[in-house]
Amino acid sequence: MTIRLAREADFLAIWPIVRDVIRAGDTYAIEPGLTREAVRSLWMDAPRATYVAERDGEILGTYYLKTNQAGGGAHVCNAGYMVAEAARGQGIARAMCEHSQDEARELGYLAMQFNFVVETNQGAIALWERLGFETVGRLPRAFRHPQVGLVDARVMFKWLGDEAA
Repeated sequence: MTIRLAREADFLAIWPIVRDVIRAGDTYAIEPGLTREAVRSLWMDAPRATYVAERDGEILGTYYLKTNQAGGGAHVCNAGYMVAEAARGQGIARAMCEHSQDEARELGYLAMQFNFVVETNQGAIALWERLGFETVGRLPRAFRHPQVGLVDARVMFKWLGDEAA
């Protein structure tokens, strides 16, 4: 598997991955009915960088990196990962998260923060914890899950830098 920067032409393969995840409405706080153009802007234009994971020319997953806050918080990045349904359980999210940490360091970030990890997304929570992320906060009943109702969201954080400040 190769992970590389996304090209504009990759959006044809990225769109169904992102569309299916947001339409499910159970892991991301993104409006499920966003148009293709709105998703392209959100996933391709707004982040600092967008990447794809591909095998044999097929895009299996995608992630973005963006600055989490401006000014004094600009050394912390945020990332979001999505894997095609047919490719789940193959280690793609893990590979993308590991890759994203290296890329974040290359881009000058010292930490990575996940702002809104839905409590029912136990697979992601377990993976992020195995990769060294800590839950630093909980947002009670912050997410309206389509099947479960109101559930908590976590804020998860990992220091990436070697320096203290």
